[in-house]
Amino acid sequence: MALGRCCRDFSRAFLSCHRENQRGNENKRSTCWCIMVTVGALISVCWLYIWLVFYSDRDDINTLFFSYLYKHKNYFMVVMIISALLASYCVLLLLFALVQVVLQEKLDLHWIHKVLICFGVLLIVTMISLITLFQRDRWDIVPLSLQYTAPFLQFGAAGAVTLLSWLVFRTFNQVQKRSKFLIAGLFLILLAFIYLCPLLIHSPCLIDIKEINLTKPDLWGHRGAPMLAPENTMMSFERSATECKVKVFETDVQLSKDRIPFLMHDNKGEFLKRTTNVTQSISSGNQVDISELQSLNAGKWFIENDPFQTVHLLNKSQRETAETQTIPTLRQLLKLAKRHNISIIFDLYCNGSNDTEDTVKEILNSNISHELIYWLPPQNREYVKKTSNFTQVYNITETSEMDKQNGTHLNVRHSQLNTHEIRNLRNKGIKVNLYVVNERWMFSLLWCAGASSVTTNNCQVFSKMEQPDWTMAPSVYITLWISVDAASILIMIAVFVYHRKNTSSRQRGGRISEQLEIAPLV
Repeated sequence: MALGRCCRDFSRAFLSCHRENQRGNENKRSTCWCIMVTVGALISVCWLYIWLVFYSDRDDINTLFFSYLYKHKNYFMVVMIISALLASYCVLLLLFALVQVVLQEKLDLHWIHKVLICFGVLLIVTMISLITLFQRDRWDIVPLSLQYTAPFLQFGAAGAVTLLSWLVFRTFNQVQKRSKFLIAGLFLILLAFIYLCPLLIHSPCLIDIKEINLTKPDLWGHRGAPMLAPENTMMSFERSATECKVKVFETDVQLSKDRIPFLMHDNKGEFLKRTTNVTQSISSGNQVDISELQSLNAGKWFIENDPFQTVHLLNKSQRETAETQTIPTLRQLLKLAKRHNISIIFDLYCNGSNDTEDTVKEILNSNISHELIYWLPPQNREYVKKTSNFTQVYNITETSEMDKQNGTHLNVRHSQLNTHEIRNLRNKGIKVNLYVVNERWMFSLLWCAGASSVTTNNCQVFSKMEQPDWTMAPSVYITLWISVDAASILIMIAVFVYHRKNTSSRQRGGRISEQLEIAPLV
């Protein structure tokens, strides 16, 4: 009894600053506030899950913010902290609301909580709108993540609904007959969805690894090893070759004013500001000579801003080397690739009419083996084929052209192909590279799907992985699914029977009390 009073008083104090005896319409208001807290908690938790999934693309998100604000900050982590606080607050509020319901107390939600919940939901809606407006393709990663997490989320949901059944069955036995139909109908729909959703779960990791020979995808260093050194610098490519054993260098090429191809990803607006110490306004690579470009420092920003929170992994010598990096030319990277026998693939950002021709000329003059050049840019592809024997790599919009030319290499975003499509392409002898893959869960998922290779910022972690983080034979999963659901059903039956007997005994006790009160009068 003392514990019950303590919980009741504490939840009252948390949810409101005063007590009210609610009757009539106030009961309806109490129900509305309970629904409001529940919806707020669900939205905030779902948003936190989404933002955690976006962690794989945190560098792209920070780069997007930088393009507007021109300041190096970990914007992604700021949103992460706010989202975590909001989700924790809403869940805590929901727990105290459930305490009120269990203790049969009316929910009196303080106006501060109402404002904070509405503000939180508005903030989440704003973030969703901004992502949809500026980074629409970012949403593709959410259903991809569910292929990895759904089997375990279903187990957790079965456990949660089993715990919730105590409250549901207690309420069910206390309400009027009409309300019982509503509660029973909604709860049965929820149970059916949770118990049967494995029928909709299709994860490439639900395989028998003993029967299927999984080959680990090759690693392509995205701008080198940007977690170990400043992106698109010689140090970055050197470390990706020696420490990660990447098979391909992935980079970005532009041409300077004096027609020298150089390496730089950013190519719009103040494109040098993010990764160099440039002070003047330069909007395009063809506005400045290569000598001026190479006079800029391209490494201090990495040490000072620590974009991936990995600078602590560098020793003193490595930090000093990183701080002195400059913008490399394509010729420098070709020499490194030739020395390590590593292939090169790149995006070509054209600012002039002859950019493709000048880039091809630079590659041919380096005397590198044509087999080591993976040509990705779609512009002037016919010219490239006529003047070289480079390996042609196609993107998702060129699949028909790839089929006509009997191409064997496809480069697509990680969410643009499903497992069935990847495996079909592999069976046809087409090598499928997926970009950009930065988290273990995604690498494991694509490994199970049969990807030939992945482009990654996180090569130092993936190179040490010997197998996917988890695989499960379909027969084992089906057994677990049925066992968890059966255990949940049995527990809920026991809970329902308990509440049924408890309610019946209280009703009998009430009738006996009434009879005892009436007897003296008779």
